[in-house]
Amino acid sequence: MTTANRAEEAEEKAVPSRSWPVLLVVVCAQMLIWLDTSVLNVAVTTLADPVDGLGATPAELEWVASAYTLVFAGTLFAGGALADRFGPRNTLVAGLALFGVASGAGAFATGPAWLIVARAVMGAGSALLMPATLSVIVQSTPEEKRTRAIAIWSSSSGLGVAVGPVVGGALLSHFWWGSVFLVNVPIVALCLAGVVAVVPELKGPRRRVLDLPGLALSVLGLGGVVFGIIELGNGQTWYGPYVLLPLLLGCALLALFVAGQRRSPAPSLDLRLFRQPGFTAGSVVLLIAFMALAGHLFYAAFYLQGPRGLSPADAGTVMIAAAIGIVLGSQASPALSRLLSARWTVAAGVLATAATYVGYLWFDGRTPILTVAALLWVQGFGMGLVGTPVTAVMMSGVPPHLAGAGSAVNSVTRQVGGTLGVAMTGSILSGVYRERMADAELPGGARGLTPDAEEQARTSAEAARSLAGSLRLPELAATADRAFLDAMYAATFWTAVLALVGFAAGVVGLRTRNVSTGSDGGRKGSGDDDGTGNGPVGLRDRGEPGDRAGHGTPLRGGGGPGHGDVPR
Repeated sequence: MTTANRAEEAEEKAVPSRSWPVLLVVVCAQMLIWLDTSVLNVAVTTLADPVDGLGATPAELEWVASAYTLVFAGTLFAGGALADRFGPRNTLVAGLALFGVASGAGAFATGPAWLIVARAVMGAGSALLMPATLSVIVQSTPEEKRTRAIAIWSSSSGLGVAVGPVVGGALLSHFWWGSVFLVNVPIVALCLAGVVAVVPELKGPRRRVLDLPGLALSVLGLGGVVFGIIELGNGQTWYGPYVLLPLLLGCALLALFVAGQRRSPAPSLDLRLFRQPGFTAGSVVLLIAFMALAGHLFYAAFYLQGPRGLSPADAGTVMIAAAIGIVLGSQASPALSRLLSARWTVAAGVLATAATYVGYLWFDGRTPILTVAALLWVQGFGMGLVGTPVTAVMMSGVPPHLAGAGSAVNSVTRQVGGTLGVAMTGSILSGVYRERMADAELPGGARGLTPDAEEQARTSAEAARSLAGSLRLPELAATADRAFLDAMYAATFWTAVLALVGFAAGVVGLRTRNVSTGSDGGRKGSGDDDGTGNGPVGLRDRGEPGDRAGHGTPLRGGGGPGHGDVPR
């Protein structure tokens, strides 16, 4: 056994005694990302108010959310590489600090532009934070407890989604709009104290060299793709310069990134990870599942505060049902994975979410809130069944010194999927609503609207309802609601179709023959991965020789340092 292997085994044995306090801290840090996102969802109408908010236009509101997503998704690979180079504890501290400072600045923004910049910086902080949290869990948790730890980590999204709308609604009811961002600051302070107190240094016996050209290509490439997707969601035509050009440029830069990683002596992303069927299939399933989920939540929020007429606080309370479902589904998934296999647990979860999307085809302005909450719960439970086993399968074959890169891929698929989902449903909602309103005859009292006001009413359901309220024209609001419901039916139909594609991808792609490690340390054959963290061993345990420059070391931590590593 080499000195490097002994050091790794000694570190792995020393860390588990503190694994649960460490898990608590990183889950709280991870939850901060979801908390902030869900808080923003209930604050959009207030931010658009010219008196109580910033008077943001629909395009500015879109960029308040999109600037965060653009920077977050674009810099995730860089965040994972930095975690592998400097250790996940250090990048976790840096990410929390950056997130906290940007939250404080955003709370006191004097206009939409300032808030957009603050949200972009928050995205950079999250890109440092998210890969580090999963990397800490993978490296600090014993293998037999890792899937349970990942389940708890996955539950953080549900907790954040549950707490966010309630906290956001309460803050907006008693304080100014900036309080929904300022609330992040004390949470960041507590997380920083916890990280410093309990999270250990997890640098391995080798330090990875940063591939700066590769990181730059990944940031610019992902940024271009996400920008094009966002502009498509904003109503731009797919062949226009704001969509097609960034997409083509982003894809070209990503192609250069992949080509460079194959030749780089210090790759930021070891492409051999994608040779494992579980890693590749898991990435595809996560991409599709989060694309459908984000798209659905986008129009569901507008449905609850539009045709259903709920306040932001009440809409947030209803959304708790989905959050509870995510938490319960995440906790149930390890047992179901052992019983059914990860493949069929994921398939069942995706199929359950698809059924809830179909259910929205029968929703209208009188649908009971209990029915809405029940479907949201089923949807959340299904997503909980998906996230944990897919993440466990993906990360089971990733060695500790590449945990940051593997975590970054896991995070990128979620973020890019979410951005694609919002762009898809946003485009459908906007297009169908405008089509319906273009043919609709406005009520008599609304015929005297100025051309600009009439254009706003025919373009945005929220603008139409605002005009209806100020001019006391309930008929205008009813017309806008009917057009919105038609648009929602189209969006939810295609969201359900997308979820069914994810179901097929999970059934086909996760059907792999794996080798797992028994309690005696020997190997035993198994069928589908059981989702327990002992799933696809793949390259991690093969110890295969290097095949080209930059891949001259087995993926497992054993052996001498490769070209991309610097002995410590």
